[in-house]
Amino acid sequence: MNIRTVAVAGSGTMGAGIAIVAARAGFRTIVYDTRQDALDRARAQTEAFFRKSVERGKLDAAQLPEIMGRLVGTTDLAELAAADIVIEAVFEDLQVKHALFAELDRVCPPHTLFASNTSTISITEIAGGSGRDDRFVGMHFCLPAQLMKLVEMSPGLNTTPETFDAAWAFCKALGQNPVRTQDSPGFVLNYFLIPYNNDAIRLVEQGVAEPGEIDKAIKTAMGYAMGPFELLDLIGMDTQVLLCEAMHGLTHEPRATCPALVKRMIAAGRLGKKSGRGFYEYRDARMFGA
Repeated sequence: MNIRTVAVAGSGTMGAGIAIVAARAGFRTIVYDTRQDALDRARAQTEAFFRKSVERGKLDAAQLPEIMGRLVGTTDLAELAAADIVIEAVFEDLQVKHALFAELDRVCPPHTLFASNTSTISITEIAGGSGRDDRFVGMHFCLPAQLMKLVEMSPGLNTTPETFDAAWAFCKALGQNPVRTQDSPGFVLNYFLIPYNNDAIRLVEQGVAEPGEIDKAIKTAMGYAMGPFELLDLIGMDTQVLLCEAMHGLTHEPRATCPALVKRMIAAGRLGKKSGRGFYEYRDARMFGA
């Protein structure tokens, strides 16, 4: 299958990052959101990211207008009918995903492949509400998608080999590094990452160390590019609680239980970078890497 046009459903942190990857790789990219202000904010952040890439010598300045010209935003779901593949990047709620894909199935032509960026929910379960479970695949990009190369590729029970091969080739064309995983809770990365992040939060709850000290220890001793609290602020507390609930509901792993501190931070409006304050404070809403 020849994929030329990519649609990303959702313009949040993950959706905007995936759109950057697609447009940068030369694909016409349509970003869908229900709110125009969200699309406007994502576009401004995207342009700032690319301008920083130019400053760092990672992107030729002459390429910037061309890349931005390949990126279009829309609040009209019907415009996604032009896409050869639609990547869903909305929050972790099965009913919301089913409702979105049901609408997409009505507007997209039969050849359009569907993909979900879910990190915890079963691909087979999501595909079951899509109307085309044979043309459905999991494509879990890693935060921040515009900088990280890993994509976890997961077929559902009814995904055809042709669909998976086409999605795999597309992932390689994006310049990403795919790994194949089974349709299992958390796949590879989040199976480790969700309990790991929760363990770090519990260290703060118990007064063992402050977030900055824990991040410093992890990055210094283990060579990680980001500490757990830097990553949590990027993910967002509202997303973390959904990830925990989904993971714990499927695995019943005690370490996947959401720490009380996360829920208190949500109540206080400290969602992370998106709200200007999480475990750290932020002076602006620039995208990671910008």
